[in-house]
Amino acid sequence: MDKKKNGQEPTMAPGMNDQEELKQDANDEEIDKGEYTKVTRLSFDEVDPS
Repeated sequence: MDKKKNGQEPTMAPGMNDQEELKQDANDEEIDKGEYTKVTRLSFDEVDPS
């Protein structure tokens, strides 16, 4: 994982509701300041193919 320019690795606060927080879109002010992260979600389908 690449480190940010300030030398710190990305972290998530303990107790944070991951799904709800990651679904929030950045507002215009955050986008202008570059304070956003592109999030890609991957889900695994466990349905039996047979």
